[in-house]
Amino acid sequence: MRIVIIGAGFAGMYAALSAARLRDIEGVSPAGLEIMLVAPEPTLVIRPRLYEQNPETLTAPLQDVLAAINVVYVQGRAEAIDPASHTVEVATTNGANKSLSYDRLVVASGSQLFRPNIPGLAEHAFSVDQLDDAIALDRHLKILAGRPASPARDTVVVVGAGFTGIEAATEIPARLHTIFGAKANPRVIIIDRNEAVVPDMGSGPRPIVEDALRKLGIETRLGAGVASLDTSGITLSSGEHIETATVIWAAGIRANPLTAQIPVERDNFGRLIVDRDLRVPGVADVFATGDAAKAACDDAGNFALMSCQHATRMGAFAGNNAAAELLGVPTRPYHQEAYVTCLDLGEAGALFTRGWDHKVEMVGDGAKKTKQEINTVWIYPPRAERAAALASANPERVTDL
Repeated sequence: MRIVIIGAGFAGMYAALSAARLRDIEGVSPAGLEIMLVAPEPTLVIRPRLYEQNPETLTAPLQDVLAAINVVYVQGRAEAIDPASHTVEVATTNGANKSLSYDRLVVASGSQLFRPNIPGLAEHAFSVDQLDDAIALDRHLKILAGRPASPARDTVVVVGAGFTGIEAATEIPARLHTIFGAKANPRVIIIDRNEAVVPDMGSGPRPIVEDALRKLGIETRLGAGVASLDTSGITLSSGEHIETATVIWAAGIRANPLTAQIPVERDNFGRLIVDRDLRVPGVADVFATGDAAKAACDDAGNFALMSCQHATRMGAFAGNNAAAELLGVPTRPYHQEAYVTCLDLGEAGALFTRGWDHKVEMVGDGAKKTKQEINTVWIYPPRAERAAALASANPERVTDL
């Protein structure tokens, strides 16, 4: 029997850990239930931190963890899924193709930034979406230090006033002071089509975010879209042109296109609609998790968000349930009633809320300390020690924060 897991992000990592945990509990050998994880690199990218400087340091190795729990790592990129034949086609790093058969498949292929067809966007915008994107932005900002001060050099435009856009924007002033010097006077502008920042967080926390933007001198252009980008800067739908050498696109994400190869219903984000066990209805033996899945968190109408907070717990349930079906033991319906946000606000501190109604619990330095603990401790992989690694993946105990 074999479980194939696509993706080494938070959901894929915890799916592998949880499947191996249940295999161990049931006393089944690795030969009796083979668990394979497919990914281009045996590395967890700490994606929630990619808005920070030096992003090349924001990864964690997985090879030793996977080896400790007897999960087979397959280096390559999953390019095709054939549910009818129960196979996944993998493009390996040496250019060859490999076909993997499965008894259960866990799609944990993650998400990617949505880039609409705006003139100049592909050529002139940066992002903090993937590791290579964040590294490219970091290098660009450091290269700017060699240019003379000018409105274009000293202006950074962030498109998107959601969670990622706010964290990227509020981090930029400190990053540019580090690069350009304390006397630099960077200008940061946030653009969003919505009439308010952090629209998904509601009106309760918004004044705190708005106050942080004012303290940091960050401007906003709300209710405005992007018409085009070129070498001179960015032009808004209002007709305003802003001179800038740096545009950071942070305006929404979509599920990895791999989900489109499974012929079932998907939502507007490209996520596979799953049942409470995270199975994909209508396709035999396929589970989906993390950013690849739209899953109900509770019975109150709340659905998992495309975030590492939900991906870790969803991954643990998906891996457990894929293994449970093969081992003939009961599955565990996914649930995640608790929901928190911890929004980094750069040198203005942070904001911590709890619940789907975003009740504010902490602001300023206290919230910042919590954010730093989340970013540097909680979201990293378990240590490469078998018992500890397996224990970390109990679906009912994977933290909701």
